[in-house]
Amino acid sequence: MSLNSYQTVNREQLAKDIKQLYLQAQADMGPEDFRHMKRMERWGQACSLLGYATAWIAPNLVSALLISQGSFTRWTQAAHPIQHRSYDKIDSTSTRYQSKGFAKGWRRFLDWPDWMTPAGWHHEHDVLHHYRLGETADPNNAQHNMEWLRQSKLPMWLRYAIMAFFSGVWKLSYYTPRTHKELRLNEYRHQHQPAPTMTRIDAWSLFTPQGRGLWLKSILPYVAYRFVLLPALFLPLGSVAVTSVLLNSVLAEILTNIHSFLVMMPNHAGDDVMSFDEKAHSKGEFYLRQILGSVNYPTGSNANDFLYGWLNYQIKHHLWPDLPLSQYQKLQPQVKALCEKHGIPYCQDSVFKRLRKAVDIMVGKTSMLKPAEAGA
Repeated sequence: MSLNSYQTVNREQLAKDIKQLYLQAQADMGPEDFRHMKRMERWGQACSLLGYATAWIAPNLVSALLISQGSFTRWTQAAHPIQHRSYDKIDSTSTRYQSKGFAKGWRRFLDWPDWMTPAGWHHEHDVLHHYRLGETADPNNAQHNMEWLRQSKLPMWLRYAIMAFFSGVWKLSYYTPRTHKELRLNEYRHQHQPAPTMTRIDAWSLFTPQGRGLWLKSILPYVAYRFVLLPALFLPLGSVAVTSVLLNSVLAEILTNIHSFLVMMPNHAGDDVMSFDEKAHSKGEFYLRQILGSVNYPTGSNANDFLYGWLNYQIKHHLWPDLPLSQYQKLQPQVKALCEKHGIPYCQDSVFKRLRKAVDIMVGKTSMLKPAEAGA
C-alpha cells in the first residue's frame, strides 16, 4: 500500500494475525534455540580470544577488528536477547542465561563487560524504547535527540563531520549516560519523589549523585577492566606487549562503536520511517507502529546475521522481543507476507542505504514521517 492508506489497516485483525504467529513460534521453541544462541556466543568468544591472542604482537587492525566483533557479539547476541527474556521459557536454559541470573552482581564483567550497567540498559532499552517506539518519550528517538544539531546554524558538511566523530564514541558519550539517567529517573518515580533536573553537565559531574553514579558504576569499572586489567595480563611478555594490547583495545573500542552505530541507528530512522506524538491506544495500533517504525537489513544465514548482531530482523524483534534469535529467521518470510496481506510497507534495505537516511535525519536534511502525513 501507499502510506496514504495508514488509517485503513484493520488493526484488530492485524493483532490477531500477529498473535497467531507468536503462538506458532512459542510452540516451535525448544533446546535447539538455546543451542543456537550458544553457538553465536562461541563465535563471538572465538573472535575475542583470537584477537587478544594476537594483540600483543603489535598494534594492528586485524586484532582490533576481532576484539571489536567479540564485544559486539556479547552485547547484541547474548545480553540483548537474554535481557529480553528470550530464553527464560526454554527448560534446558541454565540460570546464567536467563534474565534473572545474567550479568547480575559479580557476574557483570563475566557475562557482559560493557560501559552500560545491565539494569540501566534494561530499563532504557527493553522498557522505554520498546514500549514508546518513535515517540518523543522514546530515549532512542534519533530526530528528537539530535534536534540541537538539526536546528543549529552549522554548515551541513560540519554536521556530517560531527556525526562521523560521534559514531566512534557514541556508546560512551550517549548510551552510557542515557541509560544511567533513565534508570535514576525511574528510581525517583518508584520512590514517589520529584525527579531533579538532569542536565548534560549534571550527568558527568562528580559533584552530583547522577554523575558520581555514572563514573563509579559505569565508566571507571569498564576502563579498569578493558584498558587496565586485560593489558596487564600480558605483563610477562614485556611492556611492548602490554602497550600493543592497550592500543589494540582502544582501536577495538572505536570500531565497536562504529559497528554498533552502523546497525543500530538506522533501525528506526529515515524519511520513510514513522514517528508518533502520542502513545498507542490499542494492541493493533502498537503492532502497526512497530512495523512502520522499524527497518530490516538483508537476512538469511547465520554468518550474515552474526555480523549484523541479529539487528537485521528489527521488525520481528519489535513485534516479539522475547523470542529467541533463531526464531526470527523462521518468521521473517511470514511477517513479510503478513505485511503484504494487510497492505503495510515492509522496509528492508541495505544497511548503508539506511545509514545515509538515518544520518540525514540527524543532521536535519530530512525528517521522519508523521501519521498526519500518511493519511491519518
